[in-house]
Amino acid sequence: MHRPSPEVHPGTTADAAPSGPPLGRFHDVDGRRLALHHSGTGGPSVVLLPGAGLVGLDFLNIQQGAAERTTSVLYDRAGTGWSEDAELPRTPTDVTDELRHLLRAAGIPAPYLLAGHSLGAMYARRYAQRFPDEVAGLLLLDPGHEDMLSYLPRQVAEMNDRMKPDLEQLPELTDEQIRSARGQYTQLYAQWPDPLREALIEHHLTTWRTGIRETLNFEDEVYDELRSGGPLPDVPLTVLTTTGSNPYWARFMSDELQREAHDGVHALHAALAGSVPRGEHRVIDGASHQYAHVTHPDAVLRALHDLLDATTDSGA
Repeated sequence: MHRPSPEVHPGTTADAAPSGPPLGRFHDVDGRRLALHHSGTGGPSVVLLPGAGLVGLDFLNIQQGAAERTTSVLYDRAGTGWSEDAELPRTPTDVTDELRHLLRAAGIPAPYLLAGHSLGAMYARRYAQRFPDEVAGLLLLDPGHEDMLSYLPRQVAEMNDRMKPDLEQLPELTDEQIRSARGQYTQLYAQWPDPLREALIEHHLTTWRTGIRETLNFEDEVYDELRSGGPLPDVPLTVLTTTGSNPYWARFMSDELQREAHDGVHALHAALAGSVPRGEHRVIDGASHQYAHVTHPDAVLRALHDLLDATTDSGA
């Protein structure tokens, strides 16, 4: 596994005064302070868009691997990570406007290779729909999609509402749950530098509801924007699909139904890759939806580097 080894700026560790995020610095954008870190040089710049419940620092290993070749960017959307608070959920237009303004404020010029995970992949697609001339390529890691339910078994579509967590009914974590989660996170992020790992773990243990809030508008705003947003530009695109078990699905589905659901996701991602002239679909066997970039970083970095090759060959 690639070992992240960034310099942690003085005064920005978990033990320091809250003058900045654990890594990188704040930028003032549209009246909010947003956290961004970048390293490396050259273009196109790789911009990592975390999925719901994750933050930029979760992708530190991928960012550092990409920075060995080009400019590579981690950031936190408003209302997530170390960026200033915002009312969640937000629309894809709000998020992509904010990202565009943030990249300009940080002096990161287009074009961008947008690498999005799950919800972040939908935001990456929306950026490409709205600002096609600023996008050199797309890497979509287990992306969400507005047509997801039509690819899943009928029983899964019918139980969709029952699978949604109710924020009002979710109890606080018990001490035992916190201890268990802390141990799992410590093992998961063992390769992260100590101060960054501790800051990331504490963040996840105290803000775990944020990921749920970010997804509350999937069906009435996010899906509608993407569905009516127009085609993707003709740029190299790679869709990565994970095949590992989904513990949340296991609470509601039999093993057979989970297999059928995974088959549906696989078919959807293949169709998404096939929707553009230079699309490619790859499968990461055994990786989980949430942490494929942590447990299988080589597959993600290989896809990123192949896309960088493709954008260079095409003159992007």
